[in-house]
This record gives sequence, structure tokens and C-alpha cells, in this order.
Amino acid sequence: MCASCRVALLTTEPTKFLPDLPDDSQRGPDVPGDTPLADTTMPQSDGAPGWIRRNRQALAPALFLLPGVLFFLFYVIFPIWQSFNLSFYRWDGLGEPVYVGVENYVELMDDRAFEVSMWNNLKWLLLYLLAIPAGLAIALFLNQNVTGIRLYKSLFFFPFVISQVVVGLVFSWFYDPTFGLLNQILGFFGFGTLNVLGDPTLVTYGIIIAGLWPQTAYCMILYLTGLNAVDPEQVEAARLDGAKGLKMLWYVIVPQLRPATFIAFVVTIIGALRSFDLISIMTNGGPFGSSRVLSFYMFEKALSEYGFRMGYGAAIAVVLFLIMLLFIAYFLWSMYQEEKGGR
Repeated sequence: MCASCRVALLTTEPTKFLPDLPDDSQRGPDVPGDTPLADTTMPQSDGAPGWIRRNRQALAPALFLLPGVLFFLFYVIFPIWQSFNLSFYRWDGLGEPVYVGVENYVELMDDRAFEVSMWNNLKWLLLYLLAIPAGLAIALFLNQNVTGIRLYKSLFFFPFVISQVVVGLVFSWFYDPTFGLLNQILGFFGFGTLNVLGDPTLVTYGIIIAGLWPQTAYCMILYLTGLNAVDPEQVEAARLDGAKGLKMLWYVIVPQLRPATFIAFVVTIIGALRSFDLISIMTNGGPFGSSRVLSFYMFEKALSEYGFRMGYGAAIAVVLFLIMLLFIAYFLWSMYQEEKGGR
């Protein structure tokens, strides 16, 4: 073939070997591409979903709360009800309980040991509340960036993490009239020996001071947490208005610490009314029963060698519970009135 023929052959339009595909109007129903896809979606149920499916958002919080509610019912509400019920019976813990009505409460009115325990609990309540302002003062001191502040925090945290038994032993040695540090200090300044735990007029105050040591540390931790949540904008605005010192503390800082104060108050009241371990370790209720409180006297009457009087001990427990409830209800009412007046 000549060269000119080859060029002409290459430059001509190539032949279409594939036929034109028919358009949609010319396709028959048997064309594979025209077969519609099968519907793969799940069929909708004609019936309504189940009750749990409809209410699962409302049920989820209840299911999470259920274990806590059950624990609260079995370990708080039921023992309280059982104590109220048992206080109307005479029972030694072994035989059949005998219903006596309010006889146990009538006997409490003439019980000299119960009267002493009540007065000692009143002292605990009043003096133990000193842990709240003391904890606030220490928290304000520790809530700053100065050299060695971590060491100071560790020293103040220490009483909170040790056992009440250890606290009782430490202060028993501290008050010891022969080798105790307290009498060593008094002797250095020329004072005589002071037997704190052996004096009926001083023993309760000595134990309260021992209890204030770890309780102040607990309140300090609560207030340190609360101080981290104080609004800095309010503090800065108060500074621009000229507030400083005690005015800044009372009108700006303390109102923002109300949740921490509430928890500190409730925990301190409960701690004052259940002050059993320190008394048991330091004096065992002595001397001559002068350091008893209601919780310790309840133990003596119900479970110790003085006689298994379960009904009488339950009556003491009911009185203790009502005192605690009265204080906490009063504080809750006061907070409610403040919140209501601020709206």
C-alpha cells in the first residue's frame, strides 16, 4: 500500500462497531437494567412499641437511683422505724418483747444519768460548731499562693485522714498528768498539774477539744472546695466598689459559700451527737459517768454489761434522733427563708 493511502486511512473517521443503545422509550420490560430494585427497608410494625421502649428516657434515671433508694430504705428508714417501734417494748434481746407503751420515756424523765448525758450533748453541740468558723479561717489562709503552702495544707489535712481512735489516744497522752505535754507546758510556766480527764468538771471540755481537731480539718476541706467555686467577677466588682477585708468576706465570699456551710453544719451536728468513739477511748464514760453523752449511754443500756435493755436504749436513740432532726430542720428552714427572700 502506498504512503498516501495509509495517511488517508488513518485520518478517516473510525468505524463504529457497537450499535447504538436504545433509549428508555424503546427498551422492553425484559431489559435487565429496567428491573426495579427490591425494597430492603424493614417493614414497619403495625402495633405501637412496648411500654418500656416508650418510657425508657423516663425510666433510665429511676433505674440508676433505685440501688441508692433501696440502700436508704433498708439501712436508714427501716432502722429508724424499728427503733421507734422497739422503744415501746421491754426486751432483753433474747426473749419475747413485752409491750409497755411509753414507760421507757417516762423512766427517762427521772434518770439522772440521762440528764447528765443530755447536758453533755448540749455542750458538744454548742462547742463543736466552733469547727465551722475555724475551718473557714484555715481555708482562707491556705487558699493563696505562697511558698510552702503545700506543706501547710498537708499538715492541716493530717487530722482528717487519721482514725478517731488514734486521735483519742494522742489526746489521752497529751492530757496525761504524769508525762503529758499539756502539764509539761503548764509546769514550764509555773502552774500546777492539771488532770483534765480525771476532773468531772473538765473532762467533757477536754474531749470536745480532741474532737475539734479532726472536725476542723474536715470543715477546712469543705471550704477549700467552696472557695475554688467563688466567682472572681463578683470579687473584682466588689473591689471596684471599695469592699475589702471583713466586708468583702461577709458580703461577697461567705454568701457564695452557703452550700459548703450547709454541709459543714449538718456534718458537724451529726458528729457532735454521735460522739461515741472518743469518749469510749479516752474515758469510757468516766469519771463517775460525768463524760457520758446520749450515744454512749444508749450503748451502755442496750449492749454493755449494765443490762441488755434494748427498749430503753431504743428510747434514748429516738430522743437523739429527734434532737438531730430538730437542728437540721431549723437550718434547712433558715436557708429556705433566705433563698425565698432573695428572689
